[in-house]
Amino acid sequence: MDIGQEYFLVKAKENGVHVIGLTRGADTRFHHTEKLDKGEIMIAQFTEHTSAIKVRGKAVVWTKFGRVDTYSEDD
Repeated sequence: MDIGQEYFLVKAKENGVHVIGLTRGADTRFHHTEKLDKGEIMIAQFTEHTSAIKVRGKAVVWTKFGRVDTYSEDD
């Protein structure tokens, strides 16, 4: 698997959405945080340093697996 080709897109549905990058290895740690405001998007990719992301706030995330909302319309 070429991890350099694993892109994802996050679109903020409210102000103050946090996108947090998590490291690879035995000890998973936070290594980068971005704050997005409503309507902003972030396009990023998984790397040799980033194995996962955490999204905090109302957002839509697109990956090669499809689209995921971090909330439902009932929230």
